[in-house]
Amino acid sequence: MRDTAVGVYYRPPGQDGEADEAFYSQLKVASQSQALALMGDFNHSGICWEGYRARHAESRRFLQCIDDNFLTQVVEKPTRRGVLLDLVLTNKEGLVEDIKVVGSDYEKIEFRVMGSMHKTTSRTETLDFRRTNFDLFKKLPGEIP
Repeated sequence: MRDTAVGVYYRPPGQDGEADEAFYSQLKVASQSQALALMGDFNHSGICWEGYRARHAESRRFLQCIDDNFLTQVVEKPTRRGVLLDLVLTNKEGLVEDIKVVGSDYEKIEFRVMGSMHKTTSRTETLDFRRTNFDLFKKLPGEIP
């Protein structure tokens, strides 16, 4: 697949704002340059994904970063103890498909990253001038009225 980045991220609980901001700046660059599928444990337990709101300032800043970079969170089922902590973010519709949350308590997420493989075929042709009739080229302009 061309121009597709797939990444993994782990944010420890209680990570400081400076580390979060460093991640957000890297995410901004990655999401602007190519198709992106980013999966990981983001540890923002205070986010209500249905209402798209957060209880804590760091979680609100995370949601703002998702919005600023035109990302979509595609996991719909809770992944740990009834909470949606493990996420898959993408900036291209249809890039991530067949999302399944599998397991009992500490679930895993299975999904497919879609893309198209393009085989480039050159349509450039080389002319063979060895068989050219140059006498005809000399004669034709003289026949134009």
